[in-house]
Amino acid sequence: MNSCKIFLLLLSFINLSAQDYPRREINLARLTDEIFSVQGGGLNYQHLYENYAQLISNPLDLNYATADQLSSLYILSSQQIQNFINYRKEVGRILSIYELQLIEEFTKEVFLKLIPFVTVVEENSLLNKSLLNRILKEPNNYLLIRYTETLETQKGFSAKTDSASRFMGKPGDFYTRFRTSKTEDFSVGFTVKKDAGEPIQWNPSKKYYGFDFISFHTQLLNKGKIKNLIVGDFQSQFGQGLTLGSVFGIGKNAEAVTTMRRSNLGFLPYTSQYEAGYFRGLAISYELIKNIKIHSFISSKGRDGNLQQDSSYSSISSFNFTGLHRTPTEMESRNSFQESNLGFILNYKNQSLDAGILLHQTLFDKDLNRNPSAYNQFYFSGNRNQNIGGFLNYHFSNISLFSEFSHTINHGNAVIIGLLTSLNNQLDVSLVYRKFDRDFYSFYSNAISENSTPQNESGLYWGWKYIFNKKYSTSGYVDLFEFPWLKYRNYAPTQGSEWLIRFNYKPSKTINLFVQVREENKSRNSSATTNLYQPQEITKKSYWINMDYSASQDLSFRTRIQFSDQKFENRNTSGMAIIQDASYNWKRFTLTGRYAIFDTDDFDNRIYSYEKDVWLAFTFPPYFGKGIREYLVLEYRLNKNTDFWIRWSQTHYANKETIGSGGNTIIGNTQNDIRFQVRIRF
Repeated sequence: MNSCKIFLLLLSFINLSAQDYPRREINLARLTDEIFSVQGGGLNYQHLYENYAQLISNPLDLNYATADQLSSLYILSSQQIQNFINYRKEVGRILSIYELQLIEEFTKEVFLKLIPFVTVVEENSLLNKSLLNRILKEPNNYLLIRYTETLETQKGFSAKTDSASRFMGKPGDFYTRFRTSKTEDFSVGFTVKKDAGEPIQWNPSKKYYGFDFISFHTQLLNKGKIKNLIVGDFQSQFGQGLTLGSVFGIGKNAEAVTTMRRSNLGFLPYTSQYEAGYFRGLAISYELIKNIKIHSFISSKGRDGNLQQDSSYSSISSFNFTGLHRTPTEMESRNSFQESNLGFILNYKNQSLDAGILLHQTLFDKDLNRNPSAYNQFYFSGNRNQNIGGFLNYHFSNISLFSEFSHTINHGNAVIIGLLTSLNNQLDVSLVYRKFDRDFYSFYSNAISENSTPQNESGLYWGWKYIFNKKYSTSGYVDLFEFPWLKYRNYAPTQGSEWLIRFNYKPSKTINLFVQVREENKSRNSSATTNLYQPQEITKKSYWINMDYSASQDLSFRTRIQFSDQKFENRNTSGMAIIQDASYNWKRFTLTGRYAIFDTDDFDNRIYSYEKDVWLAFTFPPYFGKGIREYLVLEYRLNKNTDFWIRWSQTHYANKETIGSGGNTIIGNTQNDIRFQVRIRF
């Protein structure tokens, strides 16, 4: 088809499609179920979700989006991405997002999933203006102001609590973020946060400037040979994230194919409220010649850790990742040591091949000396870690190969090798092999692993996705793994397996049903004192039944039933939750609510379920014990530039006299939380 025919077809198609599929906000509940369907374990879902949500607030321009950027959405298969790249080369500039419907294998379902994350930016006269003018006049900006508070009095705020354990600040949690950005040009932003109980104070000697957490960045893109320059806070994503990976790394889930490969995104502004896992300093990507770039960064920032001190020597006994600084003890861990990072990446990239060499050094100003235990004999110790490695990704036809190798100087190795392929228009498959030595160390990895870090593990993963027709599809995976050395709660080498299968049924535009089953087999130290060093097999199963349905264009419902059961040392425990959601749109108002009943035998059978929250906020609480969970979210769109949210949630327990632990303890069996947010576009 020549360009003229495509253009004529496009004009008529856009006109029809714009009426059928208006641009809309993404269904975050459905997205979360697809990306985070495996719940619990070592993933920090809030931080993964928050990075993902940034893609919604800063959609990709289809005229500039790279294959890696599209891959990072975990929506498109390798073949669909290649079809898009080929289409753009053939027709030139894309005029509308609705052109996506003209591309081979871009079904209506794929199109509707993709449109919240992409846009087409019109060329305008601002391109000829100075950078300062472009920043000041850029319409893609927002300011968020958010306040959250628990209405019941928590122990840490009580006057009866001793001063060493009493929270020093007010009960409210305050958060604000500003960002303005233009695709392939610039990004400027900052984030300010105070957790509940943290004080607001000015103490430059301790790097405390009003609020506990302040993050900022300025990014410039495509300024001659400088393809990317970031000053401030940033994250990195190279290769398969084995040596350098951002906090945005998806684990095993029902989207069993596309999420197995990491995208080689390079340096990205850091906008999360997570107070670890990022760099602070300078990052630059420089194009030497066509297809060859040098990426380099330098970073230095304070880190939280628990110190061991004597009269002449201090060391770090453990890291602290909570980001909470509410009591004198927690305040002592704040910025208790300095961490410096230096990295260098040489990258060759063309249409089919993406390869690179990586060097990364992490240096602490104090030694890390962990308290010795049976399982941590091969954990990192000292003050310097150096990794050298390489990655190679190759795409041909309908096959995408990816790999990364990394070596910790004077210690162990780690390797990931995998492939994605579309065997036909209906079946996509992924295969991934991984092997991490027990003395391999990487502090900024998001590689696929069963452990929370890529260490002391080998495994083989197989995932698939099969589409029968427009109504029926299925997906799933099988993962076999082993741990050659001792690990936490496993005082002997062990092995295990995990599998998941999901069946989707969509009988009409207004009804979407899925059923999911997952089973995980691992080992855990025996609870019997006489058998403490003899791990016993533990089997956990979870079952989901979910239905989304719409009564009208403005009224929609979701009904879900979740079960879990666990067998360990001849003891069976279980849990269940019945959840009903409803959402109603009326003019400028949107009201969403939930009523849930849950009953679990113990914390091991806790049940997670995503909850609707204010824009860019994430709530994914564990339901455990016996009780009722309710919430309401009201959104009001004052005008095109201003939105307001109010959220109320309540958990009522039938079998508890206190809620929480430590300073968060509430006397009683009910907890109420309230949240306010406003978003302003300038």
